[in-house]
Amino acid sequence: MRKGLLDILKGKFLVSGDAPKNWMFLLFASFLAALMISSSHNADRKVLEIAALNEEVRMLKSEFFQGRSQVQQLKLESTLRHVVADKGLVPSENPPKKIKVKSAD
Repeated sequence: MRKGLLDILKGKFLVSGDAPKNWMFLLFASFLAALMISSSHNADRKVLEIAALNEEVRMLKSEFFQGRSQVQQLKLESTLRHVVADKGLVPSENPPKKIKVKSAD
């Protein structure tokens, strides 16, 4: 057991007779490790991008609701009366009358 551990620490398995098989396994393991690290970084980048997009959606929703609230305020009759009063228009004192048109058959 001790001799096997010392052989591994000294790297004898890389220069022994079946070294090409060991080198191929090390290259394969290194490739898999690099692939795993790359995949992890891509996943982290996508998570951050999703978080940024969610924040942008939240801000756009807030702007939408604020704009809709302002439009509703502008549509109120009291707001319209105030705006047109500045231009010299006032509400009519006489209510409107319905006009009926008789057909000339």
